[in-house]
Amino acid sequence: MYESKPICVICAWRATCQKQFTLKAGQRCPDFVKDITIKTEEEEEKKEKEKKD
Repeated sequence: MYESKPICVICAWRATCQKQFTLKAGQRCPDFVKDITIKTEEEEEKKEKEKKD
């Protein structure tokens, strides 16, 4: 299964975050929450398949 990395550009808090892009490589942001409005290619393909069935 596809697992997205906790990065600033897909975080739900990116517009108001004060820590944005300050973490070093390998560090995990304790405030990270994936923005559910951003879909992955895998999610899009699954949705298209469901529409066809």
